[in-house]
Order: sequence, then C-alpha cells, then structure tokens
Amino acid sequence: MKKLLTFLATFLIMGITLPSATAAENEIVVITEVSHRNFNGVFRDDSLAQILAPTGRLGKLIYVPIKTNRTWLIDPALIDDVVAMTNDYSIQNKAPITGKDVALSWITQLRYVTSRNQVIALPYGNPDVKLAKQIAPSELKKYYSYGNESLSKNLIRLVSTRPSLISSKIASRLSNEQRVSYTQNRQRLTELSRVVSAPELELLRAKLAILLSSSLNRDNRNYFSLQATKAVNNEVSKIKINEGKYQLTSAEVKVPVTITNKYSVPVTVDLWLTPSNFRVYTPNIRDITIPANSKLQLSMDVSVVAPGNTVVEAQLTDSKGNDVGDPAPLSLNLTVIDSRVAWFTTSAAIILFLAAVAQSVRRVRRSKK
Repeated sequence: MKKLLTFLATFLIMGITLPSATAAENEIVVITEVSHRNFNGVFRDDSLAQILAPTGRLGKLIYVPIKTNRTWLIDPALIDDVVAMTNDYSIQNKAPITGKDVALSWITQLRYVTSRNQVIALPYGNPDVKLAKQIAPSELKKYYSYGNESLSKNLIRLVSTRPSLISSKIASRLSNEQRVSYTQNRQRLTELSRVVSAPELELLRAKLAILLSSSLNRDNRNYFSLQATKAVNNEVSKIKINEGKYQLTSAEVKVPVTITNKYSVPVTVDLWLTPSNFRVYTPNIRDITIPANSKLQLSMDVSVVAPGNTVVEAQLTDSKGNDVGDPAPLSLNLTVIDSRVAWFTTSAAIILFLAAVAQSVRRVRRSKK
C-alpha cells in the first residue's frame, strides 16, 4: 500500500512538473543586425553577405533543424535589407556585389525554419524602446505597426507584435544633439505626412527608428544621423514653392507662383502668404491640388499700398493651418505710383509738415517766455 501511494505521489509530481519543464525548453531566437543600407537604399558595403552565409552570425541562427518550441524575434528593417539584396542592389563604392544568391538562400531558409513557430516583429529598426517612449511615444506605435506589416509581407505569413518583448536591455547612447536632430527630422516628416500619402515617405519615417538603436556604435550614430538629415531634406523638397523676385509696376497685379510636386500622388494644400511689412496686401489661397509629378502655377493677387521693397513669406499648410515643408521668400520691388500710393505719400508728407510746424511754434513760445 505504501509503495502504491509513493508511486501515485511521484506520478502526480511528474504530471505537475513536466509541463513546466517543457515550457522552460522554449527557445527564443533574436534576429537583428545594424543596418547596412543608407537612407537612400544604397548599401554601404557588402559585409552583410558574409553575416548571412551559413557560417556567419545570422546564418548559424537559421541553418538549423526545425523545432516546434521556438519563438523568433525579428527586426523587420533587417529583413528589408536582405530582400533588397536578392535583387540587383548597388554598393556605395560601386564594388561588385556578392550577396544576391546568399541573401536569397537565407530568406528562403528563414521562411522555412520559422514556418512552425511563432514570429514576433520587433519595432522597425529595432530602436531602444525605453528611449522611444520618452521622446516619440506616438512614433513608436508606428514603428511597431509598420514593422508588423513589412515582416508579414516579406515572410509571406502573419506575424505578431508584442511590445512587452525587447531584443536588448542595452540603452541607446544617442547624444543630446542627435536626439534634437532626430526630433526635428521626425516632426518635419510628420508634417509632410498630413498631406502626402506615399510609400517612400512612410518608409523614411519608419527608418528614422534606426537612429534610436542601441546596437549603433559612435561612428554609426554619427553617420546615420547625418544621412537621415540629408534624406529628410530631400523628401521635404519634393513638394515646395519656388522662390522668386518680382518687379511690380501696377497697383493691382497677379504674381505667378509655382509649386512643385515630385510625389507619385496628388497633393492638396493651402498657401499662406505673409508680407514682411505693410506695403502690400496678399490674400491666402485655399484648397490647391497639385497633380502627381508636376508643377502648378498659381496667380497671387497683390495689392500695392506703398512703393518700396517687401518680402512675402509663402508657406504651404494643411487644411488646419499646420505648416508643411519649408517656407519660400518671394521678393517684391514696388515701383508703382497711382492715386492710392500718391494719397498715402501725400498724407505722410502732410503729417510730417504739421509735426514740423507744431515743433516750430513750441520753440517760438519758449523763446518768448
């Protein structure tokens, strides 16, 4: 009887502990790597091919037998780099490419080895989540959603997102100056995205997350920070107002203003016009739609109040008045003389004359006293 009770007790203990032991054997595989591409899509070098090879760091992680108890944490930005390598990619120094077949084999094996496992998409670019929550919490949500969509597309399957999981406990060492630069670039792209819905803009906005990665060393942080600013400047300049200088000889004139849209989608904006002084009046222009990949010339109504020089700051905005892109100066040289201008100058002269007379009268009274 005692032996039977001992056996049952042992069996119950085993029954309770076995599932825990099985759960403990679950293997977590993290697939991350510092970005090897510039923000314009060109590879800095071809070293990623060596990392993806069966003997490389990322190759050793996937060229393994299939297991059902693995969980994969993957940076979607890395997979974008690998997929880009499967095509005819280019290298910054224009050296011959060597990674096309290696990348194709690697992505094929990744799809196969993860087919029976849970795949979790890290936020795009694998940023330091704690830092991102501090300086760009709303953007972090976008890094998660964009990363999930991108990874699902590249792996040809649904993946999950779990914000509670992070790939590294190491903090980003982004300097204060670089944080300010990141914030400014992020805000400029956010402004632009209010009126533009284009894939290249969404991609660049997501790629800024690379700057927050804890995997970057000092050289990479400096390099990518500068590259990001150049890329953002180029993106913002795709929709802009052309600067201009104009000579006005009439009291009422229509000044041609050109807006360029280099996006593959039409863009609708408002145009706010702010003169630097009181010499002219220029009403704003609402609901301007610039067709895709085109230039649109508008007529800016200008009413001249007084001769001289003035600069009108032209700024594109969304329907709520939020700035979009950078302002452009429109320089106006006003040489017009008409009845209103004559009245203005005559009135000014009369006021100055009366002031001079009043001052003379005061002096005479003082001298008599």
